[in-house]
Formats: sequence, structure tokens, C-alpha cells
Amino acid sequence: MVRVGLDTSPLVLTKAGTARYLTSLIEGLEREPSVEVSRLSWGADGRGTKVARDMFWYPRGLGRAAKQAGADLLHCPTMRAPLRSRIPLAVTIHDVAVLRHPEAFNTWTRRYSATTLPKVAKAADAIVVGSRFSRDELLDTLPVPESNVRVIPYGVGPPFVPDGPATEGDYVLTVSTLEPRKNFDRLLEGFRRSGLEGLELRVVGGEGWGSVEVDGDRVRRLTDVDDDELARLYRGAAAVVYVSLYEGFGLPVLEAMACGTPVVAPAGPPYDEFARGIAFEVDPRDPDSIAHGLQRAVASGSQPVGVQRAADFTWERAVQAHVELYRELLP
Repeated sequence: MVRVGLDTSPLVLTKAGTARYLTSLIEGLEREPSVEVSRLSWGADGRGTKVARDMFWYPRGLGRAAKQAGADLLHCPTMRAPLRSRIPLAVTIHDVAVLRHPEAFNTWTRRYSATTLPKVAKAADAIVVGSRFSRDELLDTLPVPESNVRVIPYGVGPPFVPDGPATEGDYVLTVSTLEPRKNFDRLLEGFRRSGLEGLELRVVGGEGWGSVEVDGDRVRRLTDVDDDELARLYRGAAAVVYVSLYEGFGLPVLEAMACGTPVVAPAGPPYDEFARGIAFEVDPRDPDSIAHGLQRAVASGSQPVGVQRAADFTWERAVQAHVELYRELLP
């Protein structure tokens, strides 16, 4: 029996890709007869609580909680983690965007991450990343032994499947947290230049930081969208567009592929690790390139080849890879 202490605090902060990864991991691990999961969390949402969590829960409280739960190892599913641990420590670092592009983050996150992330990486017995791109970026920015880094691609599964109800209407869809790194200014301009008259741009994403606004003619923001509704939106879209300036994986691209919807994404890594030859590749810094990508994607129709490719990326496979890693970390 592997007794895993799993930090679930991120679930009070986000419903984005980190939450998808964590909830899928929990669901899979709790179906494993050889794994016992202790969910460890402290505090709710709110700026003051976030700072207190960073200052006290991760350096002191989380390790004690894991010990009290009888955990054999501790897994932190984000870069926030203890700076030392008495039991084996696994940390998932989804990307190093805060080091590569600190200007894209708020002041607290920039300063906190610059101080603690190198120490967390040093303390971790294993670091999980979602792509080869993220592995290379991590090794390039932090003094981490390559042997400590494990690439475990993310997965996709129900309700993100091609068959099922689809949202009505004529629209293209984007799924992104509202923050500067997600490149909404160029996306909106590219949509405007695309000349796709009669189509809306529907935006699904929680509030981030930076006072990012999405508005304009034929632009509609949708809030409080659960997974079933999101799957219907993917299936009903003429295309999905995702043009973030920096990502460690880009889960909405894979989800769109799984639903058989044509998808526009930046050229190159990390998307080429799972969407090469399927996504309509664009330069995310060029609104004209985004516009042309949208035109091609909308004209292409459904993408069964995307469904086939996405089938290679399952959460079951990802969970099994985590279990194997946990066993390797035990004495």
C-alpha cells in the first residue's frame, strides 16, 4: 500500500488546467486499490488567505499534516510546496512561465516564485512535468538533475468526447483564464480581422489578474461553465482558438481535439508534442496569422483525426505513471 499525502489546496484557487489535472489525478488514484490518498488542504480563497497559505501552510503546515495523516510520501500538484520534507516529496511544475516571463504575473507571485521555486525544485525528490518542452525549460532555468524530472503528459476523457449534445449557435470558442499571458488583445483583433461574419467569439474563463477585459462586437463571455457544458460548447463550436503566449502543455487544445473540433494553436512546442499536423498553427503575436488560422479552421469542418490522436492521451495512463513514480520514491 502506497500512502500518498496530496495537497489539494489549489482547488480553492482555480478551475483551470491545474484543477483539471488535480481532480483527474485524485479520481484515478482513489480507484487504485494499492494507493491510499490523504487530501491535505488549508484555507479558502481570498488574497489574505493566499498569502498566509504561501507563508505558513507550505513551509510548515503541509509537512506536519502529511505526517499526521501517516503518509509515506507527499505530492504537491503545483510549484508551491515545502522547502524541505522528511518524507519523499514529488512536485508537479506545470511550467516555468513565472521565471521566463515574470512581467506576466502579479507582484506577489513574481517575488514569491523567484525566491521559493529554486528551493522547492532542490527539495523535491521528483518533479513531474506535462511535456518535453516543460522538462527542457525547467532544466534550463533551475539547477535540477535531469534524472529527477519525469515527463507525464496530461490526459483527456469524458465528457470530452465527440459524441453527445452540442451547444447551438454559430461561434468560435476560446477557453482561457483572463490574464495578460493568454493574449486576449491579439485574439480579439485576429477574430475581428478574420471576416467571419455571423460567428460569435465565445469566451470561457475565470477571472485572473491584470484587469483583462473581453468585449466588443460579437464577443460573449460565459461564466460558471461546468465540464458537461464545456464539452457541449467544444462540440458545437465551428473552431476552438487558443493563442496563449506561453504554456507548459495547453490542455484546451487536447480537449478540443478529443471532441473532434478544429483547433487553432501556436506553432511549435508544446503543442507539436500532441497536435502536430492537426492544429491550425499560427503566430500568436500576429493578429493576421490568428485571423488566417481561424479562417482555415472554420472552413475545415470536423476533425476525426484529432479524436484519434487524443485517444493516445488518457488520464488513466497518466495516473498509472504517477503510481509508478510514487513506488520508485519509496525506500
